[in-house]
Amino acid sequence: MQPEDNVLPWYKEFWPWFIIGMLSFSVVLGLSLLTIAIRNADSLVVDNYYDVGKGINTSLEREQLADQLNIGGTLSLDNDIGQVELIVSGDSRPQQIVLNLISPTQQARDRRIILQPANNDLYRGLLQEDIEGRRFVEILGEEDGAQWRLFEEHTLISGQSIKLGE
Repeated sequence: MQPEDNVLPWYKEFWPWFIIGMLSFSVVLGLSLLTIAIRNADSLVVDNYYDVGKGINTSLEREQLADQLNIGGTLSLDNDIGQVELIVSGDSRPQQIVLNLISPTQQARDRRIILQPANNDLYRGLLQEDIEGRRFVEILGEEDGAQWRLFEEHTLISGQSIKLGE
């Protein structure tokens, strides 16, 4: 028998390094995905469904009060001058109105704006940054110690008005 001269040691072969490379890549990828999952928790998951259910009932009561008072309005955002205007219609003129612009998917993009009366039907507030895109628009006011609420989904575009409560 003749010894084979062309046999290379295992570490000089292609296939062991290919298999080791694939295994190493999968470990690195798995650890990367685990790190991303841990750092970016899902903010849409609710732990306590009972409290959420009570909140839904409260929201329905506030929306019914808005219907009883015939609350409606026209909202316009102007990103160029950084101003929000709300023209309110109905039987309520609160001292201030709270405008919540809620992002459906990213809690960090939610904005709360306090609107102050400018004249009889007009309320104004200041924008801290440009706001555009799909949002849940929540308007909160108070009448005789009871809070009313308008809540709708709209796509906000600077300079365009949207109708609420109609």
